[in-house]
Amino acid sequence: MRVLGIDPGTVITGWGVVESKGSGFRHVAHGSIRTSAEASLPDRLGCIFSGVSAVIREHQPEVASVEEIFVSINVQSALKLGHARGTAIVAANALGLPIFEYTALQIKQAVVGFGRAEKQQVQAMVKMLLSLSALPQQDAADALAGALCHLQRASGVAALLARQEAR
Repeated sequence: MRVLGIDPGTVITGWGVVESKGSGFRHVAHGSIRTSAEASLPDRLGCIFSGVSAVIREHQPEVASVEEIFVSINVQSALKLGHARGTAIVAANALGLPIFEYTALQIKQAVVGFGRAEKQQVQAMVKMLLSLSALPQQDAADALAGALCHLQRASGVAALLARQEAR
């Protein structure tokens, strides 16, 4: 299974494509979609839509894993982040991908083993799990972690179903 992970943001949207390989994982590609902080919100959202669509066309993932929004104190920031997240979801949906959503806590737990892990810990574990030569940029690392989270959960569900069928 090939998964596109998306870490949405209005200035930087991270993306990463990972596929399952036997009992492990294989890195396909990763990067970020950068917009200008000075551009209007509609222009930034258009850039995110085009960028996510291009990544999907190029790397042909089967599903998308998108990080859910964490709302802390700044509601305005959360609203803008929600626009970016929605745009990424619409782009993936428009190209026929099923969308799976995970909280940052679930993603960190799946990749690091601790739901409150720091960003640097996520980067280091993603580098190790995918045998990357260098640490990925933070937004791309978060997106790769989201893809890994989905692959881990999907393989766990498949194993449970196989055990039930064997009974």
